[in-house]
Amino acid sequence: MFSIEKHKFGAFVAALRKEKGLTQKELAQKLYVSDKAVSKWETGASIPDTALLIPLAELLGVTVTEMLQCQRNPEGEPLDAAEVESVVKTVVSCAGAEKPRRAWRKKSPWHTIYFISVLAGAVLLFLCGQLGCLGAVEWTFAGLGVAYGGYFAWIAPLQLPGMYDEHKISFFCDGPLRIHMPGLYFNNQNWTYICKAAVLWSCIMLTAAPMIAFVLHLWLPESWGQAKNMVLLFVYLGSLFTSIYMAGKKQQ
Repeated sequence: MFSIEKHKFGAFVAALRKEKGLTQKELAQKLYVSDKAVSKWETGASIPDTALLIPLAELLGVTVTEMLQCQRNPEGEPLDAAEVESVVKTVVSCAGAEKPRRAWRKKSPWHTIYFISVLAGAVLLFLCGQLGCLGAVEWTFAGLGVAYGGYFAWIAPLQLPGMYDEHKISFFCDGPLRIHMPGLYFNNQNWTYICKAAVLWSCIMLTAAPMIAFVLHLWLPESWGQAKNMVLLFVYLGSLFTSIYMAGKKQQ
């Protein structure tokens, strides 16, 4: 298994960046890291976190293999099997060192609170549905409440990769989940509070959303259906991002 030569890697990244006509700051903005981080890569002081290898390679127009080998491979020429295995082992060994522990491994009262909220929300949604005051918007956000609450209560990593503490990153990515919060920097100091805030939002929305829909159904005439949807959209999304922002900013 080969090791990544930091200075060679940095020179390769710098050359590719210049070919694309990007400054260090522009590349950093596209990756949601600081320009100091890009500078450290290019001077050989450090290498990117493994989570950034794929987006970095895509932005610079090369494959991850070429990125790790610090050279472009001749077009159409396949790599030797032993060479491919060496590259794969390098990536796996680097990534394995930071494999996150997930929320289900830690006993938390939020697991129980979440399930109770899901059951209570299901009952309220059923009752409101019988009264004819639920539409596509209400069902959509009920699904979002279940999904967000389930993720942050059971699946979210207990700790963020080290790059979040080293750099100011306002973007979080885990599988299909994407969160971009301009002005809020995710790190291990505020991550626990952000997760709790997201679960709390989900639990409140799962029970409050049907009741909000019922009240609006009584107060607003049917011709105001679009206005009702806009109110619900503002309440749901606004309260979600506000709760995450406040929790994260307080501990940032």
